[in-house]
Amino acid sequence: MSVPVSLRSLLESIGPSGRELAPAQAFAEVARTYSDDVNIDLVGSVSARVPGTADGAPRIAFVGHVDEIGLIVTHIDEKGFIWFGPVGGWDPVILVGQRVELQTKNGPVKGVVGKKAVHLLEADERGKPVKINQLHIDIGAGDGDEAKATVEIGDVAVIDAAPVDLLGERVTARAMDNRLGAYVALDAARRVAEAGGAAGDVYAVGAAQEEITFAGARTSAFRIDPQIAIVIDVTHATDAPGVDEKELGSHPLGSGAVIARGATIHPAISRLLIETAEAEGIDYTVEVSGRGTSTDADAIHISRQGVACGVVSIPLRYMHSPVETIDLRDVEAAVALVAAFAKRVPADLDLGRGAL
Repeated sequence: MSVPVSLRSLLESIGPSGRELAPAQAFAEVARTYSDDVNIDLVGSVSARVPGTADGAPRIAFVGHVDEIGLIVTHIDEKGFIWFGPVGGWDPVILVGQRVELQTKNGPVKGVVGKKAVHLLEADERGKPVKINQLHIDIGAGDGDEAKATVEIGDVAVIDAAPVDLLGERVTARAMDNRLGAYVALDAARRVAEAGGAAGDVYAVGAAQEEITFAGARTSAFRIDPQIAIVIDVTHATDAPGVDEKELGSHPLGSGAVIARGATIHPAISRLLIETAEAEGIDYTVEVSGRGTSTDADAIHISRQGVACGVVSIPLRYMHSPVETIDLRDVEAAVALVAAFAKRVPADLDLGRGAL
């Protein structure tokens, strides 16, 4: 199994939170092959509608976020070194020695993240965790004027890490979190369209700004006003060293889609997802959340008068790093599950809590 072309285009697009135009355009380009109603909104989210077949049937949104964590330029010194802050959540040790690509008004600019060499560290500095304010970007500028002619305060960057095939069905890249979810939403909606549609309208949504505010999910849910939302994201693969299955459950790479149950998940939706997986022979595991899910579902489920939310995740190793690693079989399981779920939602589904 090779990386689908549309997933590769999403992974290769650069779009840290607030600057998601490139992945949104990649999403929209694919969506236009099966939808006549594609929209990129003011926040930066992208959506595509597949018309339903029955009047009054519940609208369903498939939601994955298109943004990724990144860096933002805060200062350029007189020697031409570029200082930066985080966009989203970083473990600073991940950044040491990485190659990066900055997005500037003149196009992409390559650079490297540098820090004081280990040979020059004082004894009391060694062994201490690096802080992000101790790191800088070097683009090779000879001085501050040359750097400032190329890069501006507020420009953003991401780690330069294109998809790489590993053994078997495994692939590694930056931005798997969560171009995977956006791809699943996009491809599941395509399958619904090719099957003749679901009872209600189905929307594929690539939400902006999940890594910082859930803004895209909030505005998209308000605009679309779905009765049901399936949020697709990544979750921690539990077969990586140091992960405790007693806390997280068992979701190794290759085990299929991960269906959430929990306090903010609508019970009827999680139940129908599980029934769908079993009826369709789709591999799955179950994870639980006693509070929020740390996904766009946390914003969507309280939109307007409330939205019945489910969460489907893909096991992922090394989250928020340039080597996020997945198994393509799990991605396919998630696409198949979400598409089949939409087809199984009846036009008269009762989502009232009294019907549970």
